[in-house]
Amino acid sequence: MTPTLLAAGAPALPHTASNGQLLLAVLLSIGAIVLLITKLKLHPFLALTLGSGLLAAVAGAPFDKLLASFSTGFGATVASVGLLIGLGAMLGKLLADSGGANTIADTVLARTGPKLLPWAMALIAAVLGLPLFFEVGVVLLVPIVLLVARRGNAPLIGIGIPALAGLSVLHGLVPPHPGPLVAVDALHADLGVTLALGLLIAVPTLVVAGPLFGRVAQRWVGPLAVPTETGPAETAPAEPVASPKVQL
Repeated sequence: MTPTLLAAGAPALPHTASNGQLLLAVLLSIGAIVLLITKLKLHPFLALTLGSGLLAAVAGAPFDKLLASFSTGFGATVASVGLLIGLGAMLGKLLADSGGANTIADTVLARTGPKLLPWAMALIAAVLGLPLFFEVGVVLLVPIVLLVARRGNAPLIGIGIPALAGLSVLHGLVPPHPGPLVAVDALHADLGVTLALGLLIAVPTLVVAGPLFGRVAQRWVGPLAVPTETGPAETAPAEPVASPKVQL
């Protein structure tokens, strides 16, 4: 069977590449996307668009059909999951602007002891990150992580890593988060089965990569000062220097 380059919801895009060339095309496109986002600070949407073009070019797809395939696939994906993504972004904005995120954090923290703070932080990230894109969830959780570390007198690494783990696991595995939802639509997978298997993998992954790894990482890094809300990291005040005695 001749391999084909597929766009989500679009007809098969023919190409002339071998399996090895297809693998090279995928690796190059992923590397280009990572570099464009991390080094050149390009918007992820533009980076993904350029990465898709590079993938098609290296795979030997005909250039006269690229635009039609991209627009058809992108339009089909937006038509199927665009409404859910838009509503999720609105919900995240409402949580941030109304103070609902801080209310959730305060409610969980009020019923959690110091030893359970990393687990509580992972739970907060899972609740808040479900309707949000990863970068939006990070921006939303940063002040909560600092607040929890400051109020609970807890290590910053031990609180921050569970939060990042909660966001990452949801972003990659659990619908109706926008990322897995797009993948479900593109692959025509069963949403219920994907949710069940995603949770089955997500829970142990979150436990290991979150609170457990946070303990190890905090020993590697050591204690870190918690930044204040308006200035640099809190540091101990400098000891006054005694004035030299002048003999007369």
